[in-house]
Amino acid sequence: MDHTLSLNGDPNIGVFARVFEDIAFVPIDSPEEFRTKIAEALDVEVIPTFIQGSSVIGLLLTGNSRGFVVSGLIHDSELELLQEYGDVLLLGEEMNAAGNVILTNDSFAVVHPDMSSEMRRMVAEFLKVETIPMSFGGVGTVGMAGACTNAGVLLPARSSPEELDHLENSLPTADVSVGTGSVNMGSGLIGTGLLVNSKGYLAGNATTGFELGRIEDVFGFL
Repeated sequence: MDHTLSLNGDPNIGVFARVFEDIAFVPIDSPEEFRTKIAEALDVEVIPTFIQGSSVIGLLLTGNSRGFVVSGLIHDSELELLQEYGDVLLLGEEMNAAGNVILTNDSFAVVHPDMSSEMRRMVAEFLKVETIPMSFGGVGTVGMAGACTNAGVLLPARSSPEELDHLENSLPTADVSVGTGSVNMGSGLIGTGLLVNSKGYLAGNATTGFELGRIEDVFGFL
């Protein structure tokens, strides 16, 4: 199977879609072939929507099996759609691009290092995870810098040894593989070019064979 995909020629598929274990949210105006490939490769129900009236769903939405965290500027109709599929936490104006500032699975959430303690507490309580404020390769927008599932975390190749050590030592479980790599021919913003869950993955169509190999290795698809 071809594990690469673009949205109208744009390889930054993680900016426009957000994938969970059983569902994926994609822009209303995305082509049918884009939706079909996500549904088949990741074994999910694909739900077309906008978030905050925008197609950049991946930047504005994140979450885990306990619920969704999303921009507090979301439209009422969009919020009602999300609530059909789970509980929803709205972020305030301080850092409302949830998919940009939170990288989470079912056991932890790495958050932007400048996120307030109050917002960290809200995220931790809602998602029922430990929160870890940090950056990767000096990038605080951790939701787009990295990607994770319950099995693995893929971080930018330029992440420092200290950052990798800090994350590994902060994880509440040792069952999560932590590795580094890139997408789309050297991009260090992993989350912008990767959609992944426990069942499969899709990377931007500029991603090289070597980069695909690192993705498969870290997330256990080999």
